[in-house]
This record gives sequence, structure tokens and C-alpha cells, in this order.
Amino acid sequence: MHTTDPDAPGLRLDPALGDRLDLAAYRADFRDRQWTIDGQDSWKLERRQHFQEPGFPSWDAFARGDWHEALRLIEAERDYLHDFGRENTRRRTTLLRVRVVEQPLTPYLQWELHLLRLRAECGEHIRVVGPEAVRDREGAGPLPERVTLGAGTVYQVLYTEQGALDGAVRFTDPEVTARCREFVRELYEAGEDLVRYVDREVAHLPPPLAE
Repeated sequence: MHTTDPDAPGLRLDPALGDRLDLAAYRADFRDRQWTIDGQDSWKLERRQHFQEPGFPSWDAFARGDWHEALRLIEAERDYLHDFGRENTRRRTTLLRVRVVEQPLTPYLQWELHLLRLRAECGEHIRVVGPEAVRDREGAGPLPERVTLGAGTVYQVLYTEQGALDGAVRFTDPEVTARCREFVRELYEAGEDLVRYVDREVAHLPPPLAE
């Protein structure tokens, strides 16, 4: 049953109870931990409708208005993502993601959904929910982005006002991680397969205007 309390455990976490990591520390910490969860799962919730990803070649092409090149560079990631998925399979680690999608799509989200489709083809389990799935949980503002690694780590991912990655707050209390995992799992079970969604709602769209 959905909780209607946006501040209920598992929905919002007190940053004072976690460790604030700047961008470099977050990336290093995530790299160190992601290969230590053999036989476990990783859950991700994406709520924001716009991000900035400078330095990622496909996003850079999208940002300068070259849609054809942006799609080509997404496809160029296939071998890497295939190898990444195969390594997770070998380690018996399952990657699961919920993407909240609002209509009409932002240009960024139109681009990202093509990338997520490739991720799904390479082994990540991704489902889409609409904003109505989370609206009754957002009384204190949009839900934060969140990633769990196994049973012992959850990151509340932080972004600038412009949508650029700005580090994270790390929590390592297993009870906190369990609540977060269950919350995202609930959304996942109510969601639609991302590949099916993209094929129906996104694949036919004309190129978006760069933001």
C-alpha cells in the first residue's frame, strides 16, 4: 500500500545522518563499492526531468543540436554496456532502475530514454512510471535521486540547480538501505517495461530542440 506521508521512512533521508561526498569522492566511493555486492542487487530511482552530462560524448552532441550524432554515439556505447552487463551477470548482481517520465517529454529525457533503452538491451532491468505514481509522496518537493548498492549502501544523489551531478550523501545503515530498496521496488512493480514504452512513445518522435 502506498504511503501518503512524504517524510515517511524510506522516502526522505536526513542528510545529517549520512556522509556528504563531493563529486570526486562520490565517484571514487561508488567505484570502490559497486564490485563488492556479488549476489545482491542495485536499485536506482530517477525523478528529475532534466540533467546536464558534460563530457559524455552523446550528451555533448545532443546539447549542441546534433541529434543524429547523439544517437550514433549512444549506439557506440553498446560494447561497453554489454561487457558491463556480462560482468554483473557473472557476479550475480542485478541492476534495476525506475525512471519517472512526465509528458510532454523534456528534450533531455527524450535523449536519455534512447540511452536507457540500450542499457535495457544490455541487461539492466528498467521500468517507467508516470508522475502520478509518486505525486502523493512529494508533499515536501520532488523525490530525490537515489541509488542503492546491495544491502548496506544507499546514495542520495545531489545535483546543481542546472542539473549537473554534484556528489551525494551516503548512508550505510542496513535498515535505511532496506527501506529505500523496498520503496523503489514498489514503484518498479507498478511500472511499465522501458523498451515497450520507448518503442510506443518515443522512437517515432522528431529530433528534440537542444536545451
